[in-house]
Amino acid sequence: MAGTETIISETPKEEASNETTVEAMRRRLEEMEAEAAKLNEMQSQVSSELSTAVEEDKAEVDARSVYVGNVDYSATPEELQIHFQSCGTINRITILCDMWTGHPKGFAYIEFTDASSVSNAAALTDSLFHGRTIKVTPKRTNVPGMKRGRGRGRGRGSFRGGRARGRGRRGHYSPY
Repeated sequence: MAGTETIISETPKEEASNETTVEAMRRRLEEMEAEAAKLNEMQSQVSSELSTAVEEDKAEVDARSVYVGNVDYSATPEELQIHFQSCGTINRITILCDMWTGHPKGFAYIEFTDASSVSNAAALTDSLFHGRTIKVTPKRTNVPGMKRGRGRGRGRGSFRGGRARGRGRRGHYSPY
């Protein structure tokens, strides 16, 4: 049986049906790829529209909000509402707390229903609340990457190079 091989040949009819099946599969694959590309395009368009809507909404909320600094640690949102109720209708009061300890950080954000209340609330700067002088400013919109400067960092200070100061360096061993 070592020398006998059976060769299976397809009839022309079977070959033609296989080719049409393969061609139909190729067309279906192309249609699916085109549909996937359209879906990806639509998804990116919707996500960009949503992100701009969220950013605009955030900026609008920030325009209606004030920052209240030097708030007493024992203050409650209800007491802040009583203090600021003459400025306008209040939507939300947020007293920020330390994530680990749960103790208040000493400042709060107050969101009003309309932006005109912000100027009324800013007039309450330097007023007394729980025996402390509070600071009221319009809330700024947080811009990622904007910090208060470069920071000091670590290391040797600002003097680099130039003439040696203090004791002479020549012949003096310094391991650092």
